[in-house]
Amino acid sequence: MSQYIDLHVHSTCSDGTFAPARLSRYAAEKGLKAFALTDHDTLNGIEEATKAALQLPIEVIPGIELCAFYYEREIHILGLGIDLNDRSFRQSVLEFQKSRTVRNEKLIHKLQKESIDISYKSMQKTFPDIAWTRAHFANYLVQHDIVRTRKEAFERYLGNRACCFVPREKITPLQIIQSIHTGKGAAVLAHPLLYGFSAAALENLVIDLKTDGLDGIEAIYSTHRSAEEKQMIQLADKHGLKISGGSDFHGDNKPDIDLGTGKGNLKIPYSIWDSLQKMCCKAEINDVY
Repeated sequence: MSQYIDLHVHSTCSDGTFAPARLSRYAAEKGLKAFALTDHDTLNGIEEATKAALQLPIEVIPGIELCAFYYEREIHILGLGIDLNDRSFRQSVLEFQKSRTVRNEKLIHKLQKESIDISYKSMQKTFPDIAWTRAHFANYLVQHDIVRTRKEAFERYLGNRACCFVPREKITPLQIIQSIHTGKGAAVLAHPLLYGFSAAALENLVIDLKTDGLDGIEAIYSTHRSAEEKQMIQLADKHGLKISGGSDFHGDNKPDIDLGTGKGNLKIPYSIWDSLQKMCCKAEINDVY
């Protein structure tokens, strides 16, 4: 019997709507063997998810999703199988979080200049103890009747071409990949077809990231058609990279994407994680508590 996994999942510690413990229970209900919790710029949910999983037939893979810039284009890199005991990696995460905090402060200031009633304090009250993404700002604008929908929030204020857009600090892919390797994790290019690169430009990106130490490509993904998945697998094989797969589950924030199955037909065999984890030194989770 095949055993399936999901190597790209978000919780309420970033921009998902399922708490980490609930994710563990839901993954077990779905019959998955394992899932990677890969919240943006934070490891905070992994302990909760793993403690819940101790009573369940589910493995929690420590992960994270980090943002880098490649020729002014934002790309995302997953760290999978992170050693939670590694202090150097945890320090790197704190630095990435500071970068996000600076961006959020600038975003709030721009929103205030648009006569929107928002402050750092009001955001903290609404979304305490989590890494804010633009999705949280969109939810705030909807909750305060400034816009009707999250889509409108991005179109008017938050999107890359909107009036309040603030780019992230220009962290390089090399910095991200080296940090992930310091944490004994595998570095994987997330959702490669979402960046809008041409086929040639995407291959150049993969070549450059491979030079930087990239371990894999997220070839199996919720929005990939069969031909696109095959294309990404071939691209990985051509450049000696492993393949990864994930739904990019966010709960109600992406209601058409389910854990483990994506839009309904996603299937990621456990053998993919078996192959990927050879690239990293897996953390002993229980030693962290």
